Amino acid sequence: MNTIEFLLSRRSVSVKLITEPGPDDEALDRILRIATRVPDHGKLTPWRIQVLRKDGQARLGDFLAGRFTARHPDANEKQVAFERDRPQRAPLLLVVTAKVRKQHKIPELEQILSGGAVCHNILLAALAEGWAANWITEWPAYDDEVVRLLGHDPETDRILGFLYLGTAAEAPDERPRPELSDVVSRWPQTA
Repeated sequence: MNTIEFLLSRRSVSVKLITEPGPDDEALDRILRIATRVPDHGKLTPWRIQVLRKDGQARLGDFLAGRFTARHPDANEKQVAFERDRPQRAPLLLVVTAKVRKQHKIPELEQILSGGAVCHNILLAALAEGWAANWITEWPAYDDEVVRLLGHDPETDRILGFLYLGTAAEAPDERPRPELSDVVSRWPQTA
């Protein structure tokens, strides 16, 4: 399949369908090298990537279970177990965080978009290599205590995504895509 065909058929795999095995160190290194080849105005590298294998996923899961219980004291055991399992749904979890330099000539939005491009490149690289992949944020990305646990400053840093990588248990179904006429316009409009 050529690059254009790949991009026209690209499909994330539901995290529920991602299973073992995950990328080994060599495959992960290729994915990460591709991930960092993004637009980066000012060469700031305003993002960081954390690799969580099973031990890190379990530690994060325990923290999420406790954090969820603290935020939702009426939570039942099934809900708490789901939160504990949340970061452990795939063999490999990557966390991408924006490390924005405030008061810099490069606008903050451009720095965040560069981090978003890192997430997208991870997704594309993993899928192109034949792995299953999904980019999700969910509530932990917006929780200051989760940001701190991962070693970041919630005053300046934002989690841009949790990227789950592994093997697809089954091929993903196609999903509806927007009609170009609904999302693309010409400017100025011609008669």
